[in-house]
Amino acid sequence: MELGFYDYFVIAAYLLMTIGIGLWFRSRASKNVEEYFVSGRSLPWWIAGTSMVATTFAADTPLAVTGLTIQYGLAGNWLWWAFAFGGMVTVFVYSKLWRRAGVLTDVELVELRYSGKPAEILRGTRAVYIALLVNPIIIGWVTGAMITVLDQTIFFDPAADSQSSGSLATWVTILVTLALIGVYGLISGMWGVAIADAVQFYLAITGCIGLAYYALADVGGAVALEASVINSFGQGGAEAFRLIPDFSQADAWITMDVFLIMLLVQWWATWYPGAEPGGGGYVVQRMAACKDERHSMLATLWYQLAHYCIRPWPWIIVGFAALVMFPELRAGEIADGGFDSGVGFPMVMRKLGPQLPSGLQGLLLVTFFAAFMSTISTQMNWGASYLVRDVYQRFLNPDASDQELAKASKLLSLVVLIAGALASFVMINVSVDEAWKILLALGAGTGAVFMLRWFWWRINAWSEISAMLFSFFAFLTIDGIAQEFGWGPIRKELKIFLIAVGTIFVWVLVTYLTPPESDETLDNFYRKIRPAGNGWGPVARRNPDVKVTDNLLLGILGAISGSGLVYCFIPLIGNLIFQRYQNAIYCGAGVFVFGILVALIVRRLTTPVAAPEIKNDLG
Repeated sequence: MELGFYDYFVIAAYLLMTIGIGLWFRSRASKNVEEYFVSGRSLPWWIAGTSMVATTFAADTPLAVTGLTIQYGLAGNWLWWAFAFGGMVTVFVYSKLWRRAGVLTDVELVELRYSGKPAEILRGTRAVYIALLVNPIIIGWVTGAMITVLDQTIFFDPAADSQSSGSLATWVTILVTLALIGVYGLISGMWGVAIADAVQFYLAITGCIGLAYYALADVGGAVALEASVINSFGQGGAEAFRLIPDFSQADAWITMDVFLIMLLVQWWATWYPGAEPGGGGYVVQRMAACKDERHSMLATLWYQLAHYCIRPWPWIIVGFAALVMFPELRAGEIADGGFDSGVGFPMVMRKLGPQLPSGLQGLLLVTFFAAFMSTISTQMNWGASYLVRDVYQRFLNPDASDQELAKASKLLSLVVLIAGALASFVMINVSVDEAWKILLALGAGTGAVFMLRWFWWRINAWSEISAMLFSFFAFLTIDGIAQEFGWGPIRKELKIFLIAVGTIFVWVLVTYLTPPESDETLDNFYRKIRPAGNGWGPVARRNPDVKVTDNLLLGILGAISGSGLVYCFIPLIGNLIFQRYQNAIYCGAGVFVFGILVALIVRRLTTPVAAPEIKNDLG
């Protein structure tokens, strides 16, 4: 992939713009810890929501979607589409609650909901676990994806192994990019990260759409692309284009058990960054950065719609094009479970490079640099927020001044970035979709307790502690147990289900075997959050003056309508691309109906009510 003058110009302009954004917001980030991590709680919804979707649009996501499409066909994307309902529940049920809590990190909620030593231990342990284990894993696989892109494009060596771990030039480029991220991320805080995210998202999606357009042109259009896939893989090739697999086929690309686990279990059972049941992680960080509850809900809704409705099809089209151009990728995926077929995306970039207009190759590389940098900058800022708020300020220096917290924020942001860079060397040969499944299995079963803690008074700190410990223990031991009993290797999708069931059983049992939180803790939480539903009956009776303004049933209806909108919009675009116009009309009708319902429910739920905003004083 050879670059010309205009390609280098586009890349240089992007990098200079990124540095400029960091310098512009430098003074605001140095004011205090809230400016650094949550933009002084003043972000408008459209910036906060775009920042959320930019963070989940990393260098790994196009590769992961390509790999899923090559391995399972269109239906393989239910691995992440299945989270849409959980995301919409976050929009319509939890977004207001998180903003009302007034926390800076989601872990900070622990000592608002629970009390005593168990709460202290849970808060500190979970903060370190996310900041220094989960966060580096994410940075590691995202960096690995960026290395794959560079190795297959500007640093491509035909003599090198296609599954190699990066050339020297690639690693130098990665380290320089990480240093650049460190510069603008450290000096600008969340304001710089969020504004850069917004710009980076629009650049990245434009580049992906451009690549999909030229990929279709190269194979003769969408109809020819479908015919080519079917011809390449025989009768089973038609399965590649089914949104819902035909499980009666002997050569189905995805089995029923895997599909049902994706669709029915993942959204509520597993904790996964960016798709946490009930909200969490950097999604909560962006909610906390919003102006008020209304902006928090609108930001999260925009994130879900952009995440599921706008982004998928350019990646899927390139995935199908890779199936046609490089059929050996599917053969490699079938023959070797560790094979990374996601490499097909940059291989398409390289193949089409000579046909692209001047400057577009540069834009395609900017697409990946933008996606990579937006994710790493967020991971750095988000991970450091735990170490500063939930470790340093909470346990080490509770009386720290704004100046001390500002210095700690920058230092610990650097620590998180370095930890992620080190993890990159360890995870370099782990395929992206495998890394996704590992993290899903690692958090299996914990999602249910995170959702129910808002609505059931009986859950206590030991409920969460037992869920975390058992899911982690089960993840480490399930393969050994299966081998001991002669069950053979367990597919990662089935692992998610088994770990989730076991974890839920354990934490529910522990909940009933341990005492509830104190009346004072429960009363304070109830008065501050004002959760709807009947799960707080005993507490509500002690606090008859608390006015619950939320409509839980309306929120659930909003989540169902929002999910319907997403699940009609996805096939609408696909049917239009592949010229199935009658099916497109049906899907379009669904989009219209669900869209009207969503608009009406959002209007109702965002109507201001007379309820006090209470600041959170936890350190």
